[in-house]
Amino acid sequence: MNNDRLREWLNRLSPVFVLLVVYLLFVLVAPASFSSVRNLELIIRQTTIVGITGLGMTMVIIGGGIDLAVGSVVALVTVVIAWLLAHGTTPLAAAAGGLLAGLICGLLNGVLITRLKLVPFIVTLGTLLVFRGLAKGLAHEQKIDAPLSWLNELSAAIKPDHAWTLVPPGVWIFAVLAFLVALVLRYTRFGLHTLAIGSNEQAARLCGVPIEKTKLVVYALSGLFAGIAGLMQFSRLTVGDPTVAAGLELDAIAAVVIGGGSLAGGEGSVLGTIVGALIMTVIRSGCTQIGLSNWLQEMITGVIIISAVVLDRLRHRQRT
Repeated sequence: MNNDRLREWLNRLSPVFVLLVVYLLFVLVAPASFSSVRNLELIIRQTTIVGITGLGMTMVIIGGGIDLAVGSVVALVTVVIAWLLAHGTTPLAAAAGGLLAGLICGLLNGVLITRLKLVPFIVTLGTLLVFRGLAKGLAHEQKIDAPLSWLNELSAAIKPDHAWTLVPPGVWIFAVLAFLVALVLRYTRFGLHTLAIGSNEQAARLCGVPIEKTKLVVYALSGLFAGIAGLMQFSRLTVGDPTVAAGLELDAIAAVVIGGGSLAGGEGSVLGTIVGALIMTVIRSGCTQIGLSNWLQEMITGVIIISAVVLDRLRHRQRT
């Protein structure tokens, strides 16, 4: 029993150890600017977009599903927000419109999966193209410039007169969302139902768990969190870009799996996802600092994703 508990704690803490090792490695090989306070703040700000998307992906993967459309949803939301602002909508209404667009996208995925009994991988692979095409059509295949507003401050670097906030508002939003998702997954009936479905859907159905309803809510929340990430992406870019966030879904999935989540469902944690997202961002920042080319960075990201899947498979073999 003690050995099992020790193994469980090691599995939970291993992503944190990996993060420390990766960070210390780049401290040694990268320029001194890598470990500067300014770069640390930049890493945290860059992690926000992947991290918020990863929160929704965590719920999806724990429930035994997958959502490949989140990157396209992020792009669509940036376009919707910029389009609304460009047409005279208030910043608050534009943000609400963007979040609503993300929620609708998630609901559409959930309806197709639950009502038509389609495989999540195929559904979200299709909607990935649909949402990306919709974003390009709405933007006429170009970026949409928008007037500056307080939305642009959400992910911007902290100004000297706001140093007391420590991090930008977007990071605080990310922290609050992570806390809420952790509470929901651990202490609510919805969280227990999601875990039960991912662990054994047939057994959950026999126990009276509302499978379709739970899945619908899970995918709706995934779309909503992608919408919030889209708001942060717009804040960072200050324009609506239909081509942005390509591959974000892979980063989010990798963050969940690196953090201890299982592609087979039934496993995952908010803390693990945050650590996984930080690992991805630290590696990219470190590679940029030491001057690696983009193609090498893409290859390294691919290796990380493959390694994450291999680790997931090894964890399952150890349990069986």
